[in-house]
Amino acid sequence: MRVPITDKLWDADPVTHDANIRRAIVVRSDYCALHIPGAEIWVGVRTPGTEVAERTARIEATLYSRDYTVVDAVAYPDSVLASIHDPGLIAYLQSAYERWTQAGFVVDPGQDRVVPYLMPTLGMLDGLPEREPTAIHAAAGRWCYDTMTLIGPGTWTAARAAIDVTLTAVDHVMKGAPVAYALTRPPGHHVTRSAFGGSCYLNNAAVAAQALREAGHERVAVIDIDAHHGNGTQAIFYDRADVTYGSLHIDPAAGWFPHYAGFADELGRGTGTGANLNIPLAPETGDDRWLGAVEQLAAHARDHHASALVVSLGVDAALDDPESPLRVSATGYETAGRILAELGLPIVAVQEGGYHLDTLGTLVDATLTGLGG
Repeated sequence: MRVPITDKLWDADPVTHDANIRRAIVVRSDYCALHIPGAEIWVGVRTPGTEVAERTARIEATLYSRDYTVVDAVAYPDSVLASIHDPGLIAYLQSAYERWTQAGFVVDPGQDRVVPYLMPTLGMLDGLPEREPTAIHAAAGRWCYDTMTLIGPGTWTAARAAIDVTLTAVDHVMKGAPVAYALTRPPGHHVTRSAFGGSCYLNNAAVAAQALREAGHERVAVIDIDAHHGNGTQAIFYDRADVTYGSLHIDPAAGWFPHYAGFADELGRGTGTGANLNIPLAPETGDDRWLGAVEQLAAHARDHHASALVVSLGVDAALDDPESPLRVSATGYETAGRILAELGLPIVAVQEGGYHLDTLGTLVDATLTGLGG
């Protein structure tokens, strides 16, 4: 069922929320399909990308068929991003593709996407100040930490729309919806305050958590069930006690992205010490051990007295997904949703990974069914 949004939710809300009915409200945007990465550059080789626009189309088709209430996102000002991301990152993402085409790289050497070739690592600078380079081909590596996350003509529009989708979901929860699902694309949990990568451009889950804080929730928990560690979300809240982060993911020590973060000894820093919990999992983990880790993350949120929950809803730990070997079933995802629903908190679920197109919608539906209790 499609419900059109004709005005901002704080002025007019066509959806009536009954706190006794926990079925998720689904928020989406046509603009999220405009990001066409075209490819990934992996170990120097151009390969087909897996984070494709068809992902959201498959999820949306399934949720329509299951009769979820689906609403369109409304627009929010850019100022909301400043509480999460470096203004320089935002400015770069807004202008990168236009600057790339103006510099002629689409023609010579024929690269139609923005891709970095030089990263100013700590080893390279060796204590020198980090500066903003004049050349766009150098600036690409200033803000992006991998060669997989390409920028095309629709990338900024899609990433920015995903923020609107996320904040519309937050608004629905603040107006009484027990569960709201943000059908975001591109995903976001790999984006730090000042760098993007991992097929992510803006951190949707972090924006959701911060928005819930600003709306009055004193403590917010982010639970990340994506198959890969959300290094960006962890980094953004690593020094804070008011937003806890918990993640279960394929062990980076087993050779998996993001490689440099996601280890069990990363517990937070300063006032945030103890607010961060990582549970790295071995390949072939399967439902039982994976769900045991979900229980641990739920307990972590409960122990920190969270009053609202953000779920980074990646379904790439699934049996058929090409991006991880965790082998979780659809039943496992539904059970995970139920475990998190038992916390009794208002929930904003934000779409992250999930790349097996034929099962993607079913897995998201299973998780949302569980989150609905």
